[in-house]
Amino acid sequence: MAVPARTCSASRPGPSRTARPRPGCGPWPGPSARRLGSGPPRLLVLLPPLLLLPLLAAPGASAYSFPQQHTMQHWARRLEQEIEGVMRIFGGVQQLREIYKDNRNLFEVQENEPQKLVEKVAGDIENLLDRKVQALKRLADAAENFQKAHRWQDSIKEEDIMYYDAKADAELDDPESEDVERGSKASTLRLDFMEDPNFKNKVNYSYTAVQIPTDIYKGSTVILNELNWTEALENVFIENRRRDPTLLWQVFGSATGVTRYYPATPWRAPKKIDLYDVRRRPWYIQGASSPKDMVIIVDVSGSVSGLTLKLMKTSVCEMLDTLSDDDYVNVASFNEKAQPVSCFTHLVQANVRNKKVFKEAVQGMVAKGTTGYKAGFEYAFDQLQNSNITRANCNKMIMMFTDGGEDRVQDVFEKYNWPNRTVRVFTFSVGQHNYDVTPLQWMACANKGYYFEIPSIGAIRINTQEYLDVLGRPMVLAGKEAKQVQWTNVYEDALGLGLVVTGTLPVFNLTQDGPGEKKNQLILGVMGIDVALNDIKRLTPNYTLGANGYVFAIDLNGYVLLHPNLKPQTTNFREPVTLDFLDAELEDENKEEIRRSMIDGNKGHKQIRTLVKSLDERYVDEVIRNYTWVPIRSTNYSLGLVLPPYSTFYLQANLSDQILQVKYFEFLLPSSFESEGHVFIAPREYCKDLNASDNNTEFLKNFIELMEKVTPDSKQCNNFLLHNLILDTGITQQLVERVWRDQDLNTYSLLSVFAATDGGITRVFPNKAAEDWTENPEPFNASFYRRSLDNHGYIFKPPQQDALLRQLELENDTVGILVSTAVELSLGGRTLRPAVVGVKLDLEAWAEKFKVLASNRTHQDQPHKCGPSSHCEMDCEVNNEDLLCVLIDDGGFLVLSNQNHQWDQVGRFFSEVDANLMLALYNNSFYTRKESYDYQAACAPQPPGNLGAAPRGVFVPTIADFLNLAWWTSAAAWSLFQQLLYGLIYHSWFQADPTEAEGSPEARESSCVMKQTQYYFGSVNASYNAIIDCGNCSRLFHAQRLTNTNLLFVVAEKPLCSQCEAGRLLQKETHSDGPEQCELVQRPRYRRGPHICFDYNATEDTSDCGRGASFPPSLGVLVSLQLLLLLGLPPRPQPQVHSHASRRP
Repeated sequence: MAVPARTCSASRPGPSRTARPRPGCGPWPGPSARRLGSGPPRLLVLLPPLLLLPLLAAPGASAYSFPQQHTMQHWARRLEQEIEGVMRIFGGVQQLREIYKDNRNLFEVQENEPQKLVEKVAGDIENLLDRKVQALKRLADAAENFQKAHRWQDSIKEEDIMYYDAKADAELDDPESEDVERGSKASTLRLDFMEDPNFKNKVNYSYTAVQIPTDIYKGSTVILNELNWTEALENVFIENRRRDPTLLWQVFGSATGVTRYYPATPWRAPKKIDLYDVRRRPWYIQGASSPKDMVIIVDVSGSVSGLTLKLMKTSVCEMLDTLSDDDYVNVASFNEKAQPVSCFTHLVQANVRNKKVFKEAVQGMVAKGTTGYKAGFEYAFDQLQNSNITRANCNKMIMMFTDGGEDRVQDVFEKYNWPNRTVRVFTFSVGQHNYDVTPLQWMACANKGYYFEIPSIGAIRINTQEYLDVLGRPMVLAGKEAKQVQWTNVYEDALGLGLVVTGTLPVFNLTQDGPGEKKNQLILGVMGIDVALNDIKRLTPNYTLGANGYVFAIDLNGYVLLHPNLKPQTTNFREPVTLDFLDAELEDENKEEIRRSMIDGNKGHKQIRTLVKSLDERYVDEVIRNYTWVPIRSTNYSLGLVLPPYSTFYLQANLSDQILQVKYFEFLLPSSFESEGHVFIAPREYCKDLNASDNNTEFLKNFIELMEKVTPDSKQCNNFLLHNLILDTGITQQLVERVWRDQDLNTYSLLSVFAATDGGITRVFPNKAAEDWTENPEPFNASFYRRSLDNHGYIFKPPQQDALLRQLELENDTVGILVSTAVELSLGGRTLRPAVVGVKLDLEAWAEKFKVLASNRTHQDQPHKCGPSSHCEMDCEVNNEDLLCVLIDDGGFLVLSNQNHQWDQVGRFFSEVDANLMLALYNNSFYTRKESYDYQAACAPQPPGNLGAAPRGVFVPTIADFLNLAWWTSAAAWSLFQQLLYGLIYHSWFQADPTEAEGSPEARESSCVMKQTQYYFGSVNASYNAIIDCGNCSRLFHAQRLTNTNLLFVVAEKPLCSQCEAGRLLQKETHSDGPEQCELVQRPRYRRGPHICFDYNATEDTSDCGRGASFPPSLGVLVSLQLLLLLGLPPRPQPQVHSHASRRP
């Protein structure tokens, strides 16, 4: 960013400043420094010390001059010595090393062998998933046999079927429900439920539950027959659970829309209309068909206007929702010419962000011109024939939305698709019209596709997803070869289980239409079994990898299945949770290479130097990490292990002496805190019966009560965790006894001293200091702990505060600055870091001490003042009105200042304190910037547009339309009436529900992208002076790193004026649209699709390709339905289902 040029003006008056030339008022020699943007003035000029000295004080001048470089280096050494001295006396690093060595007989040093570890975990995950696979196969086989043996019943009635309707309770509670108006169903079971923590829900293990989409009539013959034969699955579900009690949801998703799941639990219906349809779930879509390359072409000729165009836009958006990350898509509009609706010029991955671009672009389509099917289809075929891009390379299809036309474009099909017909064509007649639909039917039938009609909004969801039945034909005809279990991406379970993956297996129709006929080629549905991510995490090592070691797993898309940074703030159960490995970590070339190798299913090991964010996302550290990875057999996943070098070894306590156990345990009792310091224990799963609590005092109480009943060697407890916890309790108590207890903290202005360990102990001394301790009691989740392990020396951590929040309250000396360092042990040639120790500095007292250390006097001397005829260098104490002296940490946050008015700004990003100076430090390479995106953030919802809460736009007729009798008998009026009918029956489609808007998390927050910026020390380690050149506001400054710390010592002239502060660096997280998607798709990340593809079978019967017909509206029907509506007897919506008739055996 450019800094504006300054005009020359007089220097600030005052006898305490030396008259010197202003560099902004004339030619100024010297090299130009790096700067942000461009502008007339040089923002920063670096000056060699010898050239700078003559400018600091004019010959013969009296009063103060800017301190010389050697003076400031002397101040820096004094600061370093003071910090080193305090940490040596109070930190107790050396003493703690001795304590560990003195207790060497109480622990063993174990080694983490990465290759063995990762192979064991991969094997355990494989075994876990294999048990689910066996259950899936039993279910799929049973379903096919039950359906084959089922006899179709034309005369079946609702009262003939007994089942638990999962939405019945919610409908009974809803006074506007249709079932309430018609009375309770005799066929609906009423069940009792019991709370089950494994499901995070109330369940009934004796029954299954059934969920039927709102827009499907429960009493239709197809649905009743489906309920009839799927009832037999109940016993198979129960038997599966008997064999494997760890099974979670077992689900059969039918191609008719029926979902039968076990165990039974009430449906979590939203307050608005329930739009859940199993056929639109990520796991169903993945299991029901092979990957797809899809081109959607939309007719935007002049005849497509008003309601029809709105229906098309909504239809396209619904169609996009049927695609998963394994699919590729593009969308184009056409009239005389065809053009893409978005910036995407070729097929792109159908991920969440790309689909969002399409959906936004589709809303901008405008109808004009004449219909040109040829232009649309030629564009689509060209897209599908482009082999120079990444794509699915399996099913290829064109989806055309139009209001009708006469051209069959046979020449286009002959040129591009015949005779092999490798591209399926699906045609959609949208809106109410009187056009001949025969050409549309012919296009679909001649190209192995299907013809659908979308006369109104109620038919959109059904008819934009039924093409999956057609794509499933080659799978069914492939038989056993296609019966392969696939594992999904991570997604949010609709029944509240949290993040899960699902194993899927297609279920085929094995019936024949008659003796000697070809076998049925319809997919019956998809069987699924959920596996909670938490169950997979339990198979990974928890605490032996140290605070900065972890296990992760990715799929063929590079999306993480496991990762400590997989923490979506909000989840939408309609979309998978897709966080790329390169977005979960800070991307670099080494990680790209590791990701590619894992996707390819290879084994590997690599040590890299990389950047990592701190836990609080304020800092970036350059660290060394060892990556080891192996594939998880029989799945599409690959497992990785990340270890810092210092976590190669870890301690394992061996407290066989029960007397010693009791002795150390007593130091956990609150009665010992006054003399030994307060103890926080990490809230870990030490024992099965230990009650968890977010309050550490309560958790400690629960822990003590349990330990009075069981021993650390009990089988119900994790002996490793318990022994290490008790050992560290004793070791940190010895630190109190040897070091802390006999020291006077006030002498060195310390609020407290502390020690935290891998074993889960945080001991804070003295006890009263625990009242102001705000760090996480789990050391592995404490930013100071993890950063201390990754960095050498003393790590300063000022209190965190945001510029928008209130400033620090400096009362009762309670505000402190944390200083910590890791304790490194070397035992028999094996190095490890089992603990972190530190002190908490009194902010106000150390700010005063900072002034003294950066001054021309010692502790005992009085401030040195110059006489009227003498010459002195300014210092940070006497001249704090003219000289700014600060300590800034490696993230650019203010730690200490000689300006009293800045004390309450400690912890803020320094650009918020002195933007001019921080910009100069950045431009001078003292700091480097790292920008990244957080794709898991939650943001406040955007204010509603003019459509209110309606998810779909509604056509609004004009006054002229209402006055026109012909309009009332037209297709437009009929379609509008259908929408109004839906709106009155399901009023929440068209108006906001204030209770939901206020109460539900979904209404308060939505998923969004946030841009994060962190700063860290650059390549400059030297000490030198520089000048910020900004006209008459030029400032001298000196910056120097303090050795063995994460601090930068800066001395600068205070600014004479503020006009140069336009160049402000930003650090706080900001809302963002993310990187430009149009550019990202030009360099897509490496991925691989599923290993199997079923898109062709020579025996496929394509004769069933759609024979829908428009429903002719009439004034009589309109009046009849209006009367029904007024009488309060609204008819059930029965969207057209084209392929259900062929399901009949």
